[in-house]
Amino acid sequence: MSKKGQLLYKKAKKIIPGGTHLFSKRPEMLLPDKWPAYYSKADSYFVWDLEGNKYKDMSFYVGTNSLGYCHKEIDAAVKDKINLGNMATLNSYEEVELAQRLIDLHPWSDMARFARTGGEANSIAIRIARAATNNERVAMCGYHGWHDWYLSANLNSSDSLSGHLMTGLSTTGVPDALRNTVFPFEYNNIEQLTRLVEEKNIGTIKMEVSRNYGPNENYLESVRDLATKKGIVLIFDECTSGFRASFGGLHKVFNVEPDMAIFGKALGNGYAITGVIGKEECMSHAQDSFISSTYWTEGIGFAAALKTLEVMEKLRSWEMLVHNGNDIVKNWESISSNNGLEIDILGLKAIPSFRFKTENHLAYKTFITQEMLKSGFLASNLIYVTTLHRPDIMEPYYQKLDEIFKIIKQCEEGNKKIHTLLDGDVCHSGFKRLN
Repeated sequence: MSKKGQLLYKKAKKIIPGGTHLFSKRPEMLLPDKWPAYYSKADSYFVWDLEGNKYKDMSFYVGTNSLGYCHKEIDAAVKDKINLGNMATLNSYEEVELAQRLIDLHPWSDMARFARTGGEANSIAIRIARAATNNERVAMCGYHGWHDWYLSANLNSSDSLSGHLMTGLSTTGVPDALRNTVFPFEYNNIEQLTRLVEEKNIGTIKMEVSRNYGPNENYLESVRDLATKKGIVLIFDECTSGFRASFGGLHKVFNVEPDMAIFGKALGNGYAITGVIGKEECMSHAQDSFISSTYWTEGIGFAAALKTLEVMEKLRSWEMLVHNGNDIVKNWESISSNNGLEIDILGLKAIPSFRFKTENHLAYKTFITQEMLKSGFLASNLIYVTTLHRPDIMEPYYQKLDEIFKIIKQCEEGNKKIHTLLDGDVCHSGFKRLN
């Protein structure tokens, strides 16, 4: 255990509200009081904690580095930009190059805007769509950030976001005037969305293309047809799914084109860059509002994204991610079957996860993280697959997982008690993301 990491986290909770700036990185979400919490170095698929302990990262938990940590070509491009000056009175020419690159990859689109975080990009897209339609009402499905427009869904009903993010999200600080402007809908339920459009006079449909499971036959096509028929702006949030199953958005796999799309996470391989692309008839309305920020113009994000796209295309990384993800799922299924345990496999092929079909799922998940950590792995029940998660690299992980599953089976049979095997508390329940 990294005592330095835990001591620093205890200090952080006193001086940083929430302890960390990303909910998913709170140690309580993985291994309370035992998770290393902070890193001193990351390279390839290795991470070192504050005491120099080296771990193999089997999770890449927040999904930003699909090409691995500290990628030499991407880092070199960033260093070149730093040496030439990251900020200046004039603009970075790379932003025009990146805009054209994304538009070329998505011929249905005409224009692009950039930001640095997924929440920002989602808010930009909503602002533009509302300006384009002169309609503030949004139907949404999935997780789209922390901003007021999204959390305002819980002003309608305190549990509106329960099926999209998590229960108990407070709307403290969100203006009550936003009540009845955002309405959640269930993935794959076209009848519900159709009723919502009719009853609530919806102007924008915002959704993830897919997350835990895929679309029913003709579902995405039906959403597209509904939006077109009603003059609604359709936005696909691909912050998570983009550049994992295709060279571009996941919507290319399903051959359904939105009016706007949002990319983040993998776009810069760890450097802060997000993009909003869309049809001119929508995007031009950004000029009808005020959308502007100083650090949206810094250069390293653009430089990182351009080089990341170049490397992705050279490697055909999306094919590698899907291949590696399929191998991971196959091994999970084999290990669980061999040990007589039932699990559900969820997620995109490049972002698979599993869940035990038992009320003890969270305890078992905590136990996996605990035992993996002792063996030098950062691991849970979710993997943001990278090009480095090749079968040969994963084999020691599978061997350890099999050992852990054998113990979990003994718990299921009543021969052991899972709570006596845990060194601390059970991890907190995270995002549900049922879409």
